[in-house]
Amino acid sequence: MPTDDQIKEIRDRINRIDEQLLDLISQRARFAAEIGTIKKKHRLQPYAANREKIILTRLEELNSGPLSNEDIHTVFREIIAACLSLEKPLRIAYLGPEATFTHQAALSQFGQSPQFIQIPTIDGIFGEVEKKRCDYGVVPIENSSEGSVYRTLDMFIETPLQICAEIALEISLFLLSAADKIEDIKEIHSHPQALAQCSRWLANNLPDVPIHAASSTAIAAQKASQNPAAAAIASKVAARIYNLNILKEKIEDYPHNFTRFWVIGHKSPDRSGFDKTSFMFSIKDEAGALYEVLRPFSKHSINMTKIESRPAKGKPWEYFFFADVEGHFSDPNLREALQDMQGMVNFIKVIGSYPRSV
Repeated sequence: MPTDDQIKEIRDRINRIDEQLLDLISQRARFAAEIGTIKKKHRLQPYAANREKIILTRLEELNSGPLSNEDIHTVFREIIAACLSLEKPLRIAYLGPEATFTHQAALSQFGQSPQFIQIPTIDGIFGEVEKKRCDYGVVPIENSSEGSVYRTLDMFIETPLQICAEIALEISLFLLSAADKIEDIKEIHSHPQALAQCSRWLANNLPDVPIHAASSTAIAAQKASQNPAAAAIASKVAARIYNLNILKEKIEDYPHNFTRFWVIGHKSPDRSGFDKTSFMFSIKDEAGALYEVLRPFSKHSINMTKIESRPAKGKPWEYFFFADVEGHFSDPNLREALQDMQGMVNFIKVIGSYPRSV
């Protein structure tokens, strides 16, 4: 067993290291403030997702433990966010209220330093960013088990905004209530996607309890906090914020349950080297048209990771296609592939090149 003197000696070393860390973080902050002055003078974007990706990837390569890469990300994201607030205090719109998964995604991407603005709808988030009342917005785009959030996709048909970053958040769902026992639950509230993600668990464990859709998991938690006979399916964070008991942990049907979010803003970042590009297009109504349109990606050795269609508003039986490919718009092979598409489509629009999430 270590003696008191040994513990004191180790703690003294830690104190000296803390002093060195504080000095180095202060130096970093002063440099960040200088960069902020230069960016403001030249009207450059305050937040550079590509730069953050490069920093975190480099630190992963240098990390020899004992902290995990995830721990390193958490620590340095907060340092980066605090330094960024010296360049410009950011306002981030997210799908509220507090404790939604979109809120958690925003915190994981931007840290605690920005001002986070709760917005009740996806349309409202786009509007706040377009009007520059917020610098960036965070919107859900896809769940690994339930598919795309179509309202987010549809907004890109008309908006001039671009995707600036991608966030992948692991989703764990909890049964929350002011009640102490599952047997006391008479109704369940949650967002439709959350309900779908744990439908099998509900059918097996609470088959006769009425289920009510809510506009968000956080709103569901609010309702549960006001009614002891109600339960909510929401996050662990919601249990803390709304003072609810966790009656059952991790009730999602599939253990590897992720939701993908996009950070939206006025300009996509420069190349990071670990990028993805999203674009949308419409094609002529001809046999084999889609096959021909996609051939340039094979020709230029570009991996397409996703494609799906959405109906064009007011144009029956016409569709927009949304696609994700690996690479940045500035990559020569991707630029050539998109140029090859130009003559074969009615419409094409790149909606963002941004660092890939892990």
